[in-house]
Amino acid sequence: MEERRRFNGRERDYPAMRDEKRPNALQVIGTVVGGVVGSWLTYSRLVIDHDMPLPPAVDALQERFAGTGTGFLNYYADSSGEGRPLVLVHSINAAGSSYEMRPLFDHYRGKRPVYALDLPGFGFSERADRMYSPELYAQAIIDLLEQRVGVPADVIALSLGSEFASRAAHMRPDLFHSLSLISPSGFTRRENTQASQRASSSSASDIALALFRFPLWSQGIYDALTTRSSIRYFLKQSFEGAPDEGMIAYDYHTAHQHGARFAPFYFVSGKLFSRHIREEVYEKLTLPVLVLYDRDEFVRFDTLPDTLAQCPNWRAVRITPTRGLPHFEQLPSVVNALNDFWSAFA
Repeated sequence: MEERRRFNGRERDYPAMRDEKRPNALQVIGTVVGGVVGSWLTYSRLVIDHDMPLPPAVDALQERFAGTGTGFLNYYADSSGEGRPLVLVHSINAAGSSYEMRPLFDHYRGKRPVYALDLPGFGFSERADRMYSPELYAQAIIDLLEQRVGVPADVIALSLGSEFASRAAHMRPDLFHSLSLISPSGFTRRENTQASQRASSSSASDIALALFRFPLWSQGIYDALTTRSSIRYFLKQSFEGAPDEGMIAYDYHTAHQHGARFAPFYFVSGKLFSRHIREEVYEKLTLPVLVLYDRDEFVRFDTLPDTLAQCPNWRAVRITPTRGLPHFEQLPSVVNALNDFWSAFA
């Protein structure tokens, strides 16, 4: 379409000027974000080292064995002490490892036989691209106790690892002498447990897992979660004081291994939590159980008093001031509580 316009005193045909389309703010933001994300994914794929040297989490003998449907399992052992074996189970997070149990391992080595298990998908255990579940982790604990420890043990588990150890004790109580849970998950009060909401929650976790595992961005998302800054930020939430520098360094190394992202994505999508662990497992345990806790940024202890009231085999000790890793900040108090507990059930 043309229109008549006057130019230098004369009228002539001149193409009609169309309004220029200027990008709005959302388009600009989208372009910038897309560029940043694309750059990070490229950096993740081409620059970040996913095969870093990984030192042992504790200075002890390492052994591997084939679990029952759990892949190859790695554990640390010091059998120089005498008495009942002590088995340590770490938590699950983006960079979990047996380093989380190192203060207890180092304290009890030489005093009694001590074992620390790398759960499937972490540490030196097999990090296969497979389905990870609470049942798988419980079986891994059973495998260590049955195949390598051989006699009933005192087991200490941390955070979400407490759910797996408790499930293992419920399945095979003959392998356990006692169970100690440090900052255990599973005591948050949930008001509504309708079946439809459970199904909805399960569906949401399935969708989240599928998104996290999508090959185009899976590694990039995990690398973003496990930068040194991210690791330091999340660990700071679990320390009353400054986070342990050794743990920060080890978490970074263990998160930069082939297959390191597979198991953590089941954790961040919510697939490893058992919604009714308290009613279905915790309160059905018949062995002695100790809970060590204080404040925790990631779990709550709303229903712990209910369990203590209903279960005479349970006791709890509050270790203050701590935020989820009391054995790092208040080791003498933790050791005293454990020793008193074991003495009562010797």
